Amino acid sequence: MQVLLMTSRDTGRWIIPKGNIGARATPAEAARNEAYEEAGIKGTLASPTPLGFYTYFKRSASGAARPASVEVYLFHVKEQLKHWPEKRERKRRWLSIDNAVALIEEPGVVPLLERLAEFEGQLARPKGKRARHAATHP
Repeated sequence: MQVLLMTSRDTGRWIIPKGNIGARATPAEAARNEAYEEAGIKGTLASPTPLGFYTYFKRSASGAARPASVEVYLFHVKEQLKHWPEKRERKRRWLSIDNAVALIEEPGVVPLLERLAEFEGQLARPKGKRARHAATHP
């Protein structure tokens, strides 16, 4: 499994695709739209349920910071476009989960990637060898 990171337009930090939910869009629809606009990928959500959530502080043009909440979805990529709306404004890079954790500059995403790595490890084990985990709340 690989993770797609891209650079932010303002600072060039490595982030995941995200954006605002339009008035008529569901969070899942917004996730698909932002993946296309920002990173040039098309596909389907692995599940209508998000992998998780994180909060960060978004700075306005005036420099004021306000908290913003992000729902993170897993995405099955079916097509990676050579040309997309924000291509000239961003770089994109496919990475292993470990390398994405090392590169990403959004601390709230790291626990989600670590959970994804744990899930991937569970999928890679033969049946009957899966570890049991207690459910926990963040």
